[in-house]
Amino acid sequence: MAQHDHQLHQGQALRSAARGRLESKGEQWTDMRAAVFDALASFERPASAYDIAEAVSKSQSRRVAANSVYRILDLFVGANLARRVESANAYVANQHPDCLHDCIFLICDNCGQAVHIDDDTVSGGIRDAARNAGFSASRPVIEVRGKCGDCGEN
Repeated sequence: MAQHDHQLHQGQALRSAARGRLESKGEQWTDMRAAVFDALASFERPASAYDIAEAVSKSQSRRVAANSVYRILDLFVGANLARRVESANAYVANQHPDCLHDCIFLICDNCGQAVHIDDDTVSGGIRDAARNAGFSASRPVIEVRGKCGDCGEN
């Protein structure tokens, strides 16, 4: 199956799906983790740990260190609640945390928007090429840079 349909979650449904996924991995959904996830999910573009720390600090009226946010984001990536945009050192909330597969990011050089698409044919080809080279690919990272449809071809 090359293309894959998902149940995309938004708002409270996304938060509930993320909480359920994290708890199914044996982790707790703490107040701080919830605050970090809520801040991450509120961004329209990939957000850095510093952006998220600032948003959580404002919402809680107290300083939250970026190091604490990084640890939580690492946990979220490992549990499939978030995806890391490697080239931007930034994160996006995964709108379908129960679906495990590789992700391809389309990143706009103009506005910074990052959209992910799922194409198991492409990611499977990458994994096959790695396997044929004697390499075990645990997490292929595929990022395509260019201009989104809103920014056009200018």
